[in-house]
Amino acid sequence: QVQPVESGGGLVQAGGSLRLSCAASGRSGSRYAMAWFRQAPGKGREFVGRISWSGDATDYSDSVKGRFTITRENTENTMYLQMNGLKPEDTAVYYCAVAVYGHSSCISASNCYDYWGQGTQVTVSS
Repeated sequence: QVQPVESGGGLVQAGGSLRLSCAASGRSGSRYAMAWFRQAPGKGREFVGRISWSGDATDYSDSVKGRFTITRENTENTMYLQMNGLKPEDTAVYYCAVAVYGHSSCISASNCYDYWGQGTQVTVSS
């Protein structure tokens, strides 16, 4: 069982920054592929970005590319989402997702991932 826990959400003005964290408990010594998704009211869950188990590869949705950056710790399953230049349309609940066995061919769909956090609210005011 892996239990991701997100933190760092809050209220920020447009143009501001936030840094989200996701700590994913799991088997000692195992490193997992991880991703961020978000869901705005009335909308489906949207892929934000992902990072490979090694940290060598990242991918981002076009809507956040150039503004958001995903990083991770070298030796544990802790992932960060640095969000800069926030826009009101970034307002959503942000979820951390974990894949025990990551595949580069499956990164942006919800069903690529095995475990999900409870989410953390990000609200960007205009």
